[in-house]
Amino acid sequence: MSKLHFSSLYLALFCFSASHVHAAEAAGTTLEEFFTAALVFSPMLKSAEERWKVGDAGIDIANGQLLPQISSNFNSSDNTREEAGRPEQEYRGRNMSVQLSQVLFNWQAFGSRQQAYLQENMAEAEYYAALADVFTQVADEYLRVLEAEDALTSIKSELEAITNQLTQIQRLYDLQLARITDLYNGQAQQAAVQSQLVTAEANLTIARETLFANTGLAVGGLNRLPEEVKVIPLQGTLEEWLQRAAANNKRIEASTLALQVAEKVVSIRRGAYMPRVSLILQHQTSNLGFQNAPLNRADNNYIGVDVTMPLFAGGSNSAQVRAAQSQRNIAESDRQQVSLDVYNNARTAYFRIKAGESSIEAAKLLAQSTAMAATAMRRGFELGTETSVNVLNALRDQFRAQRDLQRARYELIRATLLLESEAGTLSADDLQQVSNSLTAPPATP
Repeated sequence: MSKLHFSSLYLALFCFSASHVHAAEAAGTTLEEFFTAALVFSPMLKSAEERWKVGDAGIDIANGQLLPQISSNFNSSDNTREEAGRPEQEYRGRNMSVQLSQVLFNWQAFGSRQQAYLQENMAEAEYYAALADVFTQVADEYLRVLEAEDALTSIKSELEAITNQLTQIQRLYDLQLARITDLYNGQAQQAAVQSQLVTAEANLTIARETLFANTGLAVGGLNRLPEEVKVIPLQGTLEEWLQRAAANNKRIEASTLALQVAEKVVSIRRGAYMPRVSLILQHQTSNLGFQNAPLNRADNNYIGVDVTMPLFAGGSNSAQVRAAQSQRNIAESDRQQVSLDVYNNARTAYFRIKAGESSIEAAKLLAQSTAMAATAMRRGFELGTETSVNVLNALRDQFRAQRDLQRARYELIRATLLLESEAGTLSADDLQQVSNSLTAPPATP
């Protein structure tokens, strides 16, 4: 994955959604609107962008140290001179100098320039890693709101069905055609679903607030996931996806560059033992001599080579080398940990997708069979061939299977986005495809 790929992801999403963004006080409905809001709102992304700017400025700083350095000095003084046997003398003295120095050899300065370029590349990789994380997080939170809304709708339907069934049981009990235990069982199941309803409402509130907190955009009536979603089998083996992650993941790239920066710092610290050579050009004008004695104006021009050779610095140089080597070892361990985390996330997402592809089909069959069973149980209860307990259990199984199917569908989408993100192949097309799969909610009358 290249810089161009991530830049196109950013620009495509921003341009695609800019025309859909509401005013700041409006509520977001589409996934694009929340993407765009997060781009502007995310503190993590802003920090990554500023670190990239710092890295870019660091290149100019490092290059500037190797360019010619020009300095000037001017001194003007009023002097009074007294000598035995001579009258007091008052005069104005002036000293002026201009100096140009140019680095010819400085291992530490050369290394600092190379370090600056590596740090800028590292900051760039970190920025695009943060960008992909923001997109993945927003999509995940958006889907969690949808999942919570679907779960709440399902629980409300279940509560309505159980309440209707309980009404029938109560009517039969009043006619002494049902046992008190049947009535108690129905009331218990109704109370259980009411408790689930409270939990579902709280979960929805939390999901909506989380989406708002990470985008700064109020949550309106979100686009919905349609009832039927075509499951496209995942292409490629696990090894192929891990290879993509090794080659494209921006966090791995950033940690690799961090290791290179640490290695460069070791080299810089060792450069303290090497000589530093500079070319010096100087022009000086003065009318003062020793102890500010007056002289005729004199112009001096100087060209030379300044060589500085460090001999002993109290052991600080060797200590800095040891510290830099330890920092390099830390960076290597951090890189290994980042790679392990990325590979673990990619493996987990891969197997979640594989399991999801099968579980969705199984969940569909279960939802269909439990729906038919619940219908048959209610009909049998009306005919007197089924007990109320069987009907209530069938209703519970029906709506539980419905929510399991909803959960499996959302889980598959989230796992797919996570795998694409960890593999470094998440593109604007992937995110737009998710957005296009959502449909506007029905208009309220």
